[in-house]
Amino acid sequence: MKIALIGASGFVGSAILKEALGRGHEVTAIVRDPEKLQPHANLRPQKGDVYTADDVARLVAGHDAVISAFNPGWGNPDIYNLQVKGAQAIIDGVKRAGVKRLLFVGGAGSLEVKPGIQALDLPDFPAEYKQGALATREALNMLRRESDLEWSFLSPSADLSPGPRTGKFRLGKDQMLVDTNGTSRISTEDYAMAMIDEVEHPTHVRQRFTVGY
Repeated sequence: MKIALIGASGFVGSAILKEALGRGHEVTAIVRDPEKLQPHANLRPQKGDVYTADDVARLVAGHDAVISAFNPGWGNPDIYNLQVKGAQAIIDGVKRAGVKRLLFVGGAGSLEVKPGIQALDLPDFPAEYKQGALATREALNMLRRESDLEWSFLSPSADLSPGPRTGKFRLGKDQMLVDTNGTSRISTEDYAMAMIDEVEHPTHVRQRFTVGY
């Protein structure tokens, strides 16, 4: 497949890029600095402005699917506004390009930890991640208002960190998954597997879903 991957050099994006290339897909990597990417026969690096819908449309046109791993940076003091702005431009750009399939790297903060209660609404939710989590939840709300796009939004477990590529994970919907020890975790490698699985075999169209052990 021809996949456009926004944010391919980031923490999650780089894992998705490796997984997609490993399965033989052709990937257009849309990044701020194309020189960060290692050359690959099926990789086409492109510098792009994700805050401009016209630029997004130009870069993603002709692809089978678009994956957004966009994040302005957790340390950015204006992360909420920039992330919402970027998410809207990506949605608008993909629609203008005529690409139907859009997949978003979501956050764990909007997952329910109790019926009707999301993780980011708990008083002990980490303050340094609050604005980014709120922005990612707003991106999900934007997608839920879209009837033209065949979107999917994949939320990781609470602990998303590098680890083994096991292929042994569970999928859920809006509730946070926890293992037998009560821990919510997934490796970036297995998260990437779940994302590319969804690209290849769409089973959560116009849905948010989650992955965990």
